[in-house]
Amino acid sequence: SMKKEGILSGEWSNSNTCINVNLSIISFEDSGCIVHYCPALEVYGYGKTETEAESSLYTSMSEFFQHTLNKKTFFTELERLGWTMKKTKKMTPPTMLQLLANNDNFSNVFNNFPFKKFDQKIAMPC
Repeated sequence: SMKKEGILSGEWSNSNTCINVNLSIISFEDSGCIVHYCPALEVYGYGKTETEAESSLYTSMSEFFQHTLNKKTFFTELERLGWTMKKTKKMTPPTMLQLLANNDNFSNVFNNFPFKKFDQKIAMPC
C-alpha cells in the first residue's frame, strides 16, 4: 500500500525491498483527460477524474519500480533521469529547475499547459 505526504527525497532499503520517495506530481488536462505526471520518474497516469489519474499514475509507478528492480537497472535508470545517488542508498530526485532544463516532456507541459504541482510521499513495497 502507498502512503502520501510532502517534500522531495528518497531512500531504498534492501532489507524490506521497499522504496520510499517524495516526488512532485504535475496535474494537467490534455484532450479531455486529466493527466498526473511524475517528471522525476518520467511516468504518467491519466483518467476522466483526478482519482482515476492518481490511480493510473500509481499503477505506472509500480510497474516502473518492478520492471527496473527485476532487470537490475533501477539505479542506472534513476541516474539517467537525473537523480543523485549516494553510497548509503540515499537517492535525491532532480530539482524542478534541473527537470525544466533537461526534460523536454516536462518543459513542454510547463510551458504549454495550465497545471497544478503537488508533492507526495510514495512508499512502495516491491
